[in-house]
Amino acid sequence: MDLNADVGEAAGEAAALELELLSHLSSVNVACGFHAGDPDGMVRTVRAALAAGVAVGAHPGLPDRFGFGRRWMDLAPAEIEAIVLYQLGALAALVRAEGGRLAHVKPHGALYNRAADDPAVAAAIVRSVLKFDAGLFLYALAGSALERAAREAGLRVVREGFADRAYTADGRLLSRRDPRAVHRDPARIRAQALHLAAGEAFPSAEGTPVRVAVDSICLHGDTPEAVAHARAVRAALEAAGFAVRPPGG
Repeated sequence: MDLNADVGEAAGEAAALELELLSHLSSVNVACGFHAGDPDGMVRTVRAALAAGVAVGAHPGLPDRFGFGRRWMDLAPAEIEAIVLYQLGALAALVRAEGGRLAHVKPHGALYNRAADDPAVAAAIVRSVLKFDAGLFLYALAGSALERAAREAGLRVVREGFADRAYTADGRLLSRRDPRAVHRDPARIRAQALHLAAGEAFPSAEGTPVRVAVDSICLHGDTPEAVAHARAVRAALEAAGFAVRPPGG
């Protein structure tokens, strides 16, 4: 089971906390400068990730730094394709310069969420990956339009689940506008991670059971407790018999 987090999105003390996450993960998704990050921070993050031995992926987002890429922008499919390609190229160059190789792609925020339900957005992202490197893994919300589009195109798909996010009864992530969207209770986060890894049902936000089949579990790195959560989730997964490793590794 892969354990991933989005990194390269913070500055100052928060950036130092992000880097502490690395030793507890198997994959990271590095912000590419649109929703967050800058070239200098991208280099530092990539260098630290490669030194920690984790798989490095691109985390392309919408060009919306003020909204952290979490607000949908009405872009044409061709525009989405272009901005994703641009970000893949930038991060892949930095990874190569540091002696590594880009392993995967995971869209960020509103781009990720829109691609889960909008076939046109999903297809634009898939086209970008195919044009850049068809050998990359593409992370997609399990059961989403992005997963379907990627499989139909022959890409290697990583079905993703979230240990620290609430789900609706139909297997979608609860909107961040809802105060219940992000879990804070360490016991609940550990339990949801184990249920996801085992393919077992767990409580949705509505209280009804939901089951999601995944290949990777994401933990958000933008909370003060992120390092403790990552350490605890990895320990719980390993104690349950799961090998924590990146896709294909």
